Amino acid sequence: MIFASWLGTYLDLILVNKQLYSFPVRLFPGVFDIHVLFTLLVLPVVTAICLSLLQRLHTWPRWFAILLFGIIAAYAEQVSESLGWFVHSSEWRHVYSFFGYSLFLWLVWRFHQKFS
Repeated sequence: MIFASWLGTYLDLILVNKQLYSFPVRLFPGVFDIHVLFTLLVLPVVTAICLSLLQRLHTWPRWFAILLFGIIAAYAEQVSESLGWFVHSSEWRHVYSFFGYSLFLWLVWRFHQKFS
């Protein structure tokens, strides 16, 4: 979970700095440009749940689950955007989120396999 939090934090720092998205509602807005509650709590907990489910699956169902989780995460991102918690630039396409979250989960899964 530390790896997921670290990776999520650095990706957010890079993408927020490139002004591809922002977090208008966040803890300590004068200190952090990213949503630290999400990257330090929500992301690791959700990732732990996903990894627990992925461990129970074989190869092809696992790939399908990773893609399904990517779809769910991209949808959840759109919902959070409609609630005003998240803002994308006009250049952003939500398909980026699907591929990004799928790749993120795959990397975390590979890290988990290698080091657990």
